[in-house]
Amino acid sequence: MASVKEIYRELDALIPRSLSASWDNDGLMVCPDGDREVRRVLLSLDATAAVCREADGCELILTHHPVIFRRQGDVSSEKPLGEKIISLIKKDVAVMSFHTRFDACDGGMNDILARKFGLSNVQKFGDDEAPTLARIGDVDKISTPELCEKVKLTLGTPRLLCADARKPIKRLAVCGGGGGDFLIPALELGADAIITGECSYNSAIDARDAGITVIEAGHYYTEAVFAAFFEEFFAENHPNIEVVRSRVGCEIQAI
Repeated sequence: MASVKEIYRELDALIPRSLSASWDNDGLMVCPDGDREVRRVLLSLDATAAVCREADGCELILTHHPVIFRRQGDVSSEKPLGEKIISLIKKDVAVMSFHTRFDACDGGMNDILARKFGLSNVQKFGDDEAPTLARIGDVDKISTPELCEKVKLTLGTPRLLCADARKPIKRLAVCGGGGGDFLIPALELGADAIITGECSYNSAIDARDAGITVIEAGHYYTEAVFAAFFEEFFAENHPNIEVVRSRVGCEIQAI
């Protein structure tokens, strides 16, 4: 069996921090005992309170979104985040998170999305903070309504928001999660459309008026695909460790 620290060192080498946006905070977030052997890993997009309760019987929770994202003044059981951290330490459960560096890395979040949507001649792109985070490539000519249906089927999202530039789509960009900063960079690289999780209303309207269709498929639905990468990692490198996906879900539901 591998320890918490050993698993983190392997993943840190595979998904290097150098790829992270400067504002990001991820890594080994909670570590009561780095030498503890890991027998069971729980995968979840977020370490919500329900996910932390679900982790009984696990030594490690592995998430995409950092459980500690902003600087904390204190860790108190009277605060939701503090209560989570304290409960994890009491249960001797570690948490590691791989956020924007996983979006950007080879084979990571946006490469997974690029494969799902059949992009060819794939290129990395981004902004000054994360220059290689998103992906763009060529696709067989498709209309906006056809692409929207494909997004729903591929990601399982129940509804979309679409700012339609009303043009055929032959070049497509993808960016899981919050892709508002990548709309104009995608347009400058010739994208006819971009699929992302969410962006601001004004950003979507401005991008549409500039000539790029914006499809918002939901933050959760564009990033829930992250689990496959880590299942493959453990299957290849630590087949004796049980890996399970969270059953409680983290999506904010449309009602």
